[in-house]
Amino acid sequence: QVRFVESGGGLVQWGGSLRLSCAASGSDISTDTLAWYHQAPGTGRTLIARISESDNTYYIARVNGRFTISRDNAAQTVHLQMNSLKPEDTGIYFCNYGLSPSAPWGQGTQVTVSS
Repeated sequence: QVRFVESGGGLVQWGGSLRLSCAASGSDISTDTLAWYHQAPGTGRTLIARISESDNTYYIARVNGRFTISRDNAAQTVHLQMNSLKPEDTGIYFCNYGLSPSAPWGQGTQVTVSS
């Protein structure tokens, strides 16, 4: 069973950047569609970016043009480059499968954007 471990979060000022990483273990993710999910305080998880096996990407409107999802199959890792961060980007970020998040959720990584 795959296990995802997220890292790279932190405290950043409005307009700053962060690069999140998600390391997978226990199963080969090279042929899977993967995604990053955002959980704002007091809300559920929302898919914000997705990448297919062939590197086709999808972003929700509010992060499109600011965030970039990428994958490194050799390293079994998925990244999320976040630029021009806004206070509404604050929350916990998780990775999981992108078509159906059926893997156990990791602890996520906390991102706090100060205004």
